Amino acid sequence: MQIIKRKWQALMNKYQTGLSYLTNQYQELRISNGIMNDEDALRERIDNEGYLFFKRLQNPEKMMDLRREMLTVMQENGWLIAGTDPIDGIADVSKQCTEGDVEYSNVYHQVYRLEEFHRSAHWPEVMEMMEKILGESVLPHPHKVARLWFPKYTAHTTPIHQDFVHFQGNFETYTCWSPIGDCPIELGGLAVLPGSHKIDKVMDHHFSLGAGSLCINTDELDDNWHTTNYEVGDTLIFPALTVHKALPNLTEDRLRVSLDNRYTAIGSIVSDHMLEPHLNIFNQLKWEDVYRDWGSDELKYYWKNIDLTIVPRDFSYSNTGFNEALNLAQTGDERAKIHLSRIIKRDPSTEQAQQAAAVLKELAV
Repeated sequence: MQIIKRKWQALMNKYQTGLSYLTNQYQELRISNGIMNDEDALRERIDNEGYLFFKRLQNPEKMMDLRREMLTVMQENGWLIAGTDPIDGIADVSKQCTEGDVEYSNVYHQVYRLEEFHRSAHWPEVMEMMEKILGESVLPHPHKVARLWFPKYTAHTTPIHQDFVHFQGNFETYTCWSPIGDCPIELGGLAVLPGSHKIDKVMDHHFSLGAGSLCINTDELDDNWHTTNYEVGDTLIFPALTVHKALPNLTEDRLRVSLDNRYTAIGSIVSDHMLEPHLNIFNQLKWEDVYRDWGSDELKYYWKNIDLTIVPRDFSYSNTGFNEALNLAQTGDERAKIHLSRIIKRDPSTEQAQQAAAVLKELAV
């Protein structure tokens, strides 16, 4: 018994040391609730600092209702410990997976079919704030996004990046990020680099194992990161060039669940893939699949009634990352080999999968 107690205490000491390091490494986000009704002040602050953070902008009760819906689907698919309350998000860590894994997409796209998940991007409190910031009517991109992050899977944490490489369109596309439930630092909230958007260009992105598979090298950045212990209803908004990252989920057994949706002024450029379901490249999910069990037609294909300027997706960013992964794998880089294996598993018939298979086969000889 004493040996078990000592091992447990050593584990807790290691956890607390890591948590203390994280807490001391970051500054607090600046709260903007005091200027919520001043459009000029909102625009000036986001132009200067590259983000706006609001406490409880969104209704906590609605967020918790959505949390229960989403986590119930995850529990039904074995991601949560059976018999626990889904609202607690107690993960079965043996089911660990992440974006890019077939196992992840299979469950994620069941969550993605929830009508209220899509409706949340259109909630009045969010739409009104986005219209204040942009100064005109806004389009919530149909390409809604949830992040479902397992604990003890820190190698796959979303790396440092700018959203433009993933969502494209124009630099005035804004991300609205919010945790679905409380998200203390140890659960892995979002951190931003204030003022980083002022570079006014897309920085070089390189291969990463984390979500999105692209990252910015840290030696190109300062270390003035801002984050907080997020509470349900808190909301972080930033433009497409603001440099940001997720923090690792250091908890023992809790899933981190969040929303990040995109908004742009109606009439602005939108990339064509932002009109498609998120991660549909992995399993060909169609809108008719998403809408099948909805009780209302109100938000189905809502963007088709809007005059949009649509441009093709630029694959050069993802292709750069893939080519770097091929080169790194040839040097024995384990992260790159994991990435290539995922590509093959998703669909071995694609050109990238065949290139990946050739590299891994050569390494096995």
